[in-house]
Amino acid sequence: MLPTKILRCSFLRNNWIRPLHVTSSLQKSEVDESRLEVRDITKDRTEVIPVETSIRYLKSAAYKQTYGDVPVWVLYRRNHKGSIPPRKTRRTCIRGGQISTGNPCPICRDEYLVLHEENVNLLKQFVCPHTGSILSYSKTGLCQKKHEELLVMIERAWDRGLLTFDVPFRKYDYSEYYKPENKDKS
Repeated sequence: MLPTKILRCSFLRNNWIRPLHVTSSLQKSEVDESRLEVRDITKDRTEVIPVETSIRYLKSAAYKQTYGDVPVWVLYRRNHKGSIPPRKTRRTCIRGGQISTGNPCPICRDEYLVLHEENVNLLKQFVCPHTGSILSYSKTGLCQKKHEELLVMIERAWDRGLLTFDVPFRKYDYSEYYKPENKDKS
């Protein structure tokens, strides 16, 4: 059993005490967070981040702490009214160099995720490992602008040979090449 630390919270209105338990694993994660540089969250997206910085970010401890081993779009949840989500995602998250929405898409939210054909580790997260097809914006939650940019960058990476893909199998109609044999001639 993990050692726990009991914290007491008192509420003035009801004047009752509720114990809260914090496990040692949470305490260890708080220690790890103190070693990483913590910056203020900014909505300004006018600064252009180089691709090399984005590639280094994908290998960093800050990326591992934020996303873990799952793709960047897995932890994102679309925010919408009602129980049925709209068919299409929003047009864009960034207007006039500023994040204009309260819940931006996974690429717009993190300024160090730069879509570029050389950023192969990021592009692989949006390609289905089983079929090799590009995942839909309804599954990934990307805004329309970033999804179009993603399609272009994946095509460019395929053209340059940075991303591998399976060539579709062609089914030939051999009746166009060979004359059908008549077995009725005896």
